[in-house]
Amino acid sequence: MYPGAHAADRPAFTFAPSGATWTYGMLDAAANRVSRMLRAAGLKTGDHIALCVENSPAFYAIAWGAHYAGLIYTACSTSLTGEELSYIVADCAASVCFLSTRYADKADELDAATPNVRLRIAVGGPIDGYEDFDALVAAQEPTPLDEARIPGRDMLYSSGTTGRPKGIEPAIPEEGTLEDTPSILTQILVAVGMDADTVYLSPAPLYHAAPLRFTMSVHQLGGHCIVMEKWDAKLALDLIARYGVTHAQFVPTMFIRMLRLPDDVRAEADTSSLKLAIHAAAPCPVEVKRQMLAWWGPKIHEYYAGTEGVGLTWVTPEQWLAKPGTVGKSVVGVPHIVGPDGEELPPGVDGAVYFSDGPVFQYHNDPEKTAAITNDRGWQTFGDIGHVDEDGFLYLTDRASYMIISGGVNVYPQETEDVLQTHPKVLDAAVFGVPHDEMGEVVHAVVQPLEFPETDDEAAALEAELVAYCAERLAPLKRPRTIELRAELPRTETGKLLKRLLKDEYAASR
Repeated sequence: MYPGAHAADRPAFTFAPSGATWTYGMLDAAANRVSRMLRAAGLKTGDHIALCVENSPAFYAIAWGAHYAGLIYTACSTSLTGEELSYIVADCAASVCFLSTRYADKADELDAATPNVRLRIAVGGPIDGYEDFDALVAAQEPTPLDEARIPGRDMLYSSGTTGRPKGIEPAIPEEGTLEDTPSILTQILVAVGMDADTVYLSPAPLYHAAPLRFTMSVHQLGGHCIVMEKWDAKLALDLIARYGVTHAQFVPTMFIRMLRLPDDVRAEADTSSLKLAIHAAAPCPVEVKRQMLAWWGPKIHEYYAGTEGVGLTWVTPEQWLAKPGTVGKSVVGVPHIVGPDGEELPPGVDGAVYFSDGPVFQYHNDPEKTAAITNDRGWQTFGDIGHVDEDGFLYLTDRASYMIISGGVNVYPQETEDVLQTHPKVLDAAVFGVPHDEMGEVVHAVVQPLEFPETDDEAAALEAELVAYCAERLAPLKRPRTIELRAELPRTETGKLLKRLLKDEYAASR
């Protein structure tokens, strides 16, 4: 299905808090106009566009328009610097670039670094040297292309948590039309009860994989997407009540921020319309999930996947309560736990998590990185460490790149982060290894307090309290030797911690 297949007067999306709402008829007409405009610009099936646009109706018009025209579309983070944005637009070989006027300050650097872009389009207002989006679209007919519409694909870039973002290259659109090619994700959503009556809350930026793919899959089903223009914990609760939200997706840091709201705000929140809440993108501390289940009831499902798409696991609340900490059993691909010598490890033993028998991908313009995550059997990995139990449930330990070797012993920061994040005075925490003359590396923690201390004495007291808290719950090698307090930690807007930035800053300060 696609937007034009649904009743024209059904609401397709509402943005909040602005309240901007489009029906499926409005979305389909706008997407048809965009597809015609792109075809008139000379783009053919399999060609590439890029967009750097905030959560707004124009974002969906562009994405669905590219999809209708069989194009590859790369949504770029609006938080990128001009240099970072230029790298992605050049690397993906976009012929057309859409830039919101909110980010016009990036235009000069972007233009200079991307000479192969032949059409630059300003969204939401004028940008020097750019064509006007509204004028270009208005000049086209709101009817479908005069050809069989082969569906396009997204080509998104990794969040760059461990280096340069990497483009996850999709298959070039081939046979099949918009009418007969429901996505794998859409089929999964149907399996968990989502349909045309779904009201889906999406609290994160649409340029990320899950918000983009989940909301477009809801559009395939004919549901109503409530899209937050910017994350706010109280607003999210208000929207669930206001629109009767039935399904929603969050990341663990959002759970933590909702749990840290004042007791009276939480008590007044009406989440009774929720049938299912999903979380993913980062590991969720066991105690945080227990608290959310106690608050919302057995409605919280979890999946583990990546933009690369080689595998996906899913766990229901009932399964998780029976096996706390698991990310579930595989529904796409077959998981394998692989040791350092390439051997497959038995249940209960930690190793690198690989998937076979799922979609195979490659990094765009980077065969070396593709080879680095593909073993000699063709299995591919997201870069995580974990194990499976005797029943085939997967448990994640941490990312391989985050491992600390202290005194010759492997220490995984996630366990320490989970402990710190359950302290009532902590809003966020990051843990990584720092050099030590005797141990090689020791554990260092960077903590974002719920309320930042006003004096050095208060800060020292909080640090001592956190050290003692960890000492009661962690083995000596896992306890932070040092704690640094910060007003905010660098996370992407989908909750991924940019730990490399903290490590680089620590190294520079020393």
